[in-house]
Amino acid sequence: MSETSSGDAPRVRGKRPPQGDPVVDRALSLLSAFDAAHPSLTLGELARRSGIPTSSALRLAGRLVAWGALERDPEGRFTVGLRLWEVASLAPRARGLRQVAMPFLGDLEEVTRQHVLLAVREGGDAVLLERLSAHAAIPVLYTVGGRLPLHSTGVGLVLLAYAESDVQEEYLSRPLLHEPERTPVSAAALRRSLADVRREGMAHFRRRVPRPIVSVAAPVFDAADRLAAAVSVVVPQEGADARVLGPAVRTAARAISRGLGARRPLGPGR
Repeated sequence: MSETSSGDAPRVRGKRPPQGDPVVDRALSLLSAFDAAHPSLTLGELARRSGIPTSSALRLAGRLVAWGALERDPEGRFTVGLRLWEVASLAPRARGLRQVAMPFLGDLEEVTRQHVLLAVREGGDAVLLERLSAHAAIPVLYTVGGRLPLHSTGVGLVLLAYAESDVQEEYLSRPLLHEPERTPVSAAALRRSLADVRREGMAHFRRRVPRPIVSVAAPVFDAADRLAAAVSVVVPQEGADARVLGPAVRTAARAISRGLGARRPLGPGR
């Protein structure tokens, strides 16, 4: 019985891949088997999701456990190890940005008493670098390190609106669905939304599932005046006051941008 993993040649269960993938590629495939919906995997699940034969998956997983990239609980299930988190935390793109942003994110969380997000674009997704949440904040779908859709979140709309034109066009050419509603997205409507974000220097996004929320997001720029990140608040729809949220989010985004060395004026139409 053959199995195929994304972008790889077909594999035959119990046999070495025909051309023999480099060990590092197979190790990365094992790590890629984990996601927010699958934070813990049995050996069989790990092999199936990575497309690697069980015997090879066991051997590679054992080496990753020894290094600390994976951990194994008493029931034999694998999870991502703390050593991998330690290494990832050294990524300069996230580390410097997060260090500058944290005081201002904290101020924003104090004002809103809900969720404050900091995200960057990685390919066709937003990656959440930080989330501050008040004790009584509403439940949200986003976790630190998780990927968010660009077209279906406040931070995502900002990141997409300020992305290069070829990135936007490629993204708009895809069939898109709002998540988690699974409703189709009109490319024309999304294009208008992105233009509104650029004109206003801010994104306003509303979602009704799993409960009505409002997200207000603004762009953060770096010392080269390039988009570095997006910052947002996520609050319950009831009682959400854009007159308070908008200026608060924009103030935090401007402060972070100044901390990163941005020199150009930061405002609508930026």
